[in-house]
Amino acid sequence: MATCGRGAGLTLVELLLGLSLGMALFVTLLQALLLHSRSNERLVRLVRERGVQRRTLALLRSEILRAERLDLGESPTLQPACSLSGRRPVLHLRTAHGTISYTIGSPPSAIWRGQVLMRCGPAYGLDGEPSTGSSQNRVLLDGLASGGFAASRSGPGHLRLQLRQQFPLLDGNRQTISSALEMATAESAP
Repeated sequence: MATCGRGAGLTLVELLLGLSLGMALFVTLLQALLLHSRSNERLVRLVRERGVQRRTLALLRSEILRAERLDLGESPTLQPACSLSGRRPVLHLRTAHGTISYTIGSPPSAIWRGQVLMRCGPAYGLDGEPSTGSSQNRVLLDGLASGGFAASRSGPGHLRLQLRQQFPLLDGNRQTISSALEMATAESAP
Protein backbone atom coordinates (compact mmCIF):
# COMPACT_ATOMS: atom_id res chain seq x y z
CA MET A 1 0.00 0.00 0.00
CA ALA A 2 1.42 3.40 -1.04
CA THR A 3 1.36 6.38 1.25
CA CYS A 4 1.04 9.99 0.17
CA GLY A 5 4.13 12.00 1.15
CA ARG A 6 4.06 15.70 1.81
CA GLY A 7 7.54 16.54 0.36
CA ALA A 8 6.58 15.93 -3.30
CA GLY A 9 5.32 19.49 -4.15
CA LEU A 10 5.36 23.18 -3.24
CA THR A 11 2.99 24.74 -0.79
CA LEU A 12 0.84 27.75 -1.65
CA VAL A 13 3.01 30.00 0.51
CA GLU A 14 6.16 28.87 -1.34
CA LEU A 15 4.50 29.47 -4.71
CA LEU A 16 3.37 32.99 -3.70
CA LEU A 17 6.83 33.80 -2.36
CA GLY A 18 8.47 32.60 -5.61
CA LEU A 19 5.97 34.59 -7.70
CA SER A 20 6.62 37.74 -5.62
CA LEU A 21 10.38 37.43 -6.05
CA GLY A 22 9.97 36.82 -9.78
CA MET A 23 7.74 39.90 -10.16
CA ALA A 24 10.19 42.05 -8.18
CA LEU A 25 13.02 40.94 -10.47
CA PHE A 26 10.87 41.58 -13.57
CA VAL A 27 9.97 45.13 -12.41
CA THR A 28 13.62 45.91 -11.64
CA LEU A 29 14.71 44.74 -15.10
CA LEU A 30 11.89 46.69 -16.75
CA GLN A 31 12.95 49.89 -14.96
CA ALA A 32 16.55 49.34 -16.04
CA LEU A 33 15.42 48.90 -19.66
CA LEU A 34 13.33 52.08 -19.54
CA LEU A 35 16.23 54.05 -18.06
CA HIS A 36 18.51 52.68 -20.77
CA SER A 37 15.93 53.62 -23.42
CA ARG A 38 15.79 57.23 -22.15
CA SER A 39 19.58 57.44 -22.19
CA ASN A 40 19.60 56.12 -25.76
CA GLU A 41 16.97 58.68 -26.77
CA ARG A 42 19.18 61.50 -25.48
CA LEU A 43 22.34 60.09 -27.03
CA VAL A 44 20.79 59.46 -30.46
CA ARG A 45 19.31 62.97 -30.56
CA LEU A 46 22.60 64.50 -29.39
CA VAL A 47 24.62 62.76 -32.12
CA ARG A 48 22.07 63.52 -34.85
CA GLU A 49 21.53 67.19 -33.96
CA ARG A 50 25.23 67.90 -33.34
CA GLY A 51 25.91 66.62 -36.85
CA VAL A 52 23.27 68.96 -38.28
CA GLN A 53 24.68 71.85 -36.22
CA ARG A 54 28.22 71.13 -37.50
CA ARG A 55 27.00 71.14 -41.12
CA THR A 56 25.06 74.36 -40.54
CA LEU A 57 28.10 76.07 -38.99
CA ALA A 58 30.29 74.81 -41.88
CA LEU A 59 27.87 76.34 -44.40
CA LEU A 60 27.78 79.62 -42.47
CA ARG A 61 31.58 79.66 -42.24
CA SER A 62 32.08 79.03 -45.97
CA GLU A 63 29.59 81.74 -46.91
CA ILE A 64 31.05 84.24 -44.43
CA LEU A 65 34.53 83.64 -45.87
CA ARG A 66 33.17 84.38 -49.37
CA ALA A 67 31.40 87.55 -48.22
CA GLU A 68 32.51 90.97 -49.32
CA ARG A 69 30.37 92.55 -46.61
CA LEU A 70 28.81 91.22 -43.41
CA ASP A 71 26.08 92.88 -41.33
CA LEU A 72 24.76 91.50 -38.04
CA GLY A 73 21.04 91.88 -37.35
CA GLU A 74 19.03 94.10 -39.61
CA SER A 75 21.10 95.59 -42.40
CA PRO A 76 20.61 99.25 -43.32
CA THR A 77 22.01 98.63 -46.82
CA LEU A 78 21.51 94.95 -47.70
CA GLN A 79 17.93 93.95 -48.45
CA PRO A 80 16.96 90.26 -48.28
CA ALA A 81 16.06 88.67 -51.60
CA CYS A 82 13.23 86.63 -50.02
CA SER A 83 10.19 87.44 -47.94
CA LEU A 84 10.99 87.36 -44.22
CA SER A 85 7.40 86.44 -43.26
CA GLY A 86 7.84 87.98 -39.82
CA ARG A 87 11.17 86.30 -39.11
CA ARG A 88 13.96 88.37 -37.56
CA PRO A 89 17.14 88.93 -39.63
CA VAL A 90 20.29 87.93 -37.76
CA LEU A 91 22.98 87.98 -40.46
CA HIS A 92 23.32 89.50 -43.95
CA LEU A 93 26.13 88.73 -46.38
CA ARG A 94 26.94 90.39 -49.68
CA THR A 95 28.74 87.97 -51.98
CA ALA A 96 29.69 87.98 -55.65
CA HIS A 97 26.63 85.79 -56.31
CA GLY A 98 24.13 87.98 -54.42
CA THR A 99 22.83 88.75 -50.97
CA ILE A 100 22.44 85.95 -48.43
CA SER A 101 20.24 86.58 -45.39
CA TYR A 102 19.84 84.40 -42.31
CA THR A 103 16.68 84.82 -40.26
CA ILE A 104 15.10 83.18 -37.21
CA GLY A 105 11.45 82.90 -36.35
CA SER A 106 8.33 80.87 -36.90
CA PRO A 107 8.57 77.89 -39.24
CA PRO A 108 7.07 78.11 -42.75
CA SER A 109 5.02 74.93 -42.16
CA ALA A 110 3.94 72.58 -39.37
CA ILE A 111 6.52 69.90 -40.21
CA TRP A 112 9.27 71.86 -38.45
CA ARG A 113 9.92 71.65 -34.71
CA GLY A 114 9.65 75.09 -33.08
CA GLN A 115 11.67 78.13 -34.16
CA VAL A 116 13.80 77.83 -37.31
CA LEU A 117 16.98 79.28 -38.80
CA MET A 118 16.40 80.04 -42.48
CA ARG A 119 18.76 80.95 -45.29
CA CYS A 120 17.64 83.18 -48.16
CA GLY A 121 20.10 83.38 -51.02
CA PRO A 122 21.34 81.82 -54.23
CA ALA A 123 20.91 78.07 -54.42
CA TYR A 124 23.89 75.77 -54.79
CA GLY A 125 24.46 73.85 -58.01
CA LEU A 126 25.53 70.23 -58.36
CA ASP A 127 29.14 71.42 -58.43
CA GLY A 128 28.80 72.83 -54.90
CA GLU A 129 29.05 76.44 -56.04
CA PRO A 130 26.34 79.12 -55.73
CA SER A 131 24.20 79.42 -58.83
CA THR A 132 23.22 82.61 -60.61
CA GLY A 133 19.50 81.80 -60.46
CA SER A 134 16.90 83.32 -58.22
CA SER A 135 17.24 83.26 -54.44
CA GLN A 136 15.59 80.52 -52.42
CA ASN A 137 14.39 80.50 -48.82
CA ARG A 138 15.28 77.25 -47.01
CA VAL A 139 15.14 75.98 -43.43
CA LEU A 140 18.62 75.09 -42.18
CA LEU A 141 17.84 74.17 -38.58
CA ASP A 142 14.69 73.71 -36.51
CA GLY A 143 14.00 73.24 -32.82
CA LEU A 144 15.83 76.44 -31.90
CA ALA A 145 15.66 77.46 -28.25
CA SER A 146 14.94 81.07 -27.33
CA GLY A 147 17.95 82.97 -28.65
CA GLY A 148 18.92 79.80 -30.50
CA PHE A 149 21.19 81.54 -33.00
CA ALA A 150 23.64 84.29 -32.18
CA ALA A 151 26.28 85.95 -34.33
CA SER A 152 28.52 88.49 -32.62
CA ARG A 153 31.86 90.11 -33.24
CA SER A 154 34.43 88.79 -30.79
CA GLY A 155 37.10 91.28 -31.87
CA PRO A 156 38.26 93.03 -35.04
CA GLY A 157 37.95 90.57 -37.91
CA HIS A 158 36.60 87.81 -35.65
CA LEU A 159 33.09 86.42 -35.44
CA ARG A 160 31.44 84.04 -32.97
CA LEU A 161 28.49 81.92 -34.10
CA GLN A 162 26.35 79.99 -31.62
CA LEU A 163 23.52 77.51 -32.18
CA ARG A 164 21.24 76.16 -29.45
CA GLN A 165 18.38 73.72 -29.91
CA GLN A 166 15.95 72.41 -27.32
CA PHE A 167 13.78 69.30 -27.54
CA PRO A 168 11.14 67.75 -25.27
CA LEU A 169 11.89 64.32 -23.84
CA LEU A 170 9.44 61.53 -23.03
CA ASP A 171 9.95 62.07 -19.28
CA GLY A 172 8.77 65.70 -19.53
CA ASN A 173 12.24 67.27 -19.33
CA ARG A 174 13.98 69.16 -22.13
CA GLN A 175 17.31 68.39 -23.80
CA THR A 176 19.46 71.34 -24.89
CA ILE A 177 22.12 70.86 -27.58
CA SER A 178 24.59 73.66 -28.34
CA SER A 179 27.48 74.31 -30.72
CA ALA A 180 29.69 77.33 -31.30
CA LEU A 181 32.28 78.48 -33.82
CA GLU A 182 34.92 81.21 -33.53
CA MET A 183 36.34 82.36 -36.85
CA ALA A 184 38.26 85.09 -38.59
CA THR A 185 36.35 86.93 -41.30
CA ALA A 186 37.58 88.10 -44.70
CA GLU A 187 35.05 90.90 -45.06
CA SER A 188 35.51 94.62 -44.51
CA ALA A 189 33.52 95.88 -41.52
CA PRO A 190 30.84 98.50 -42.25
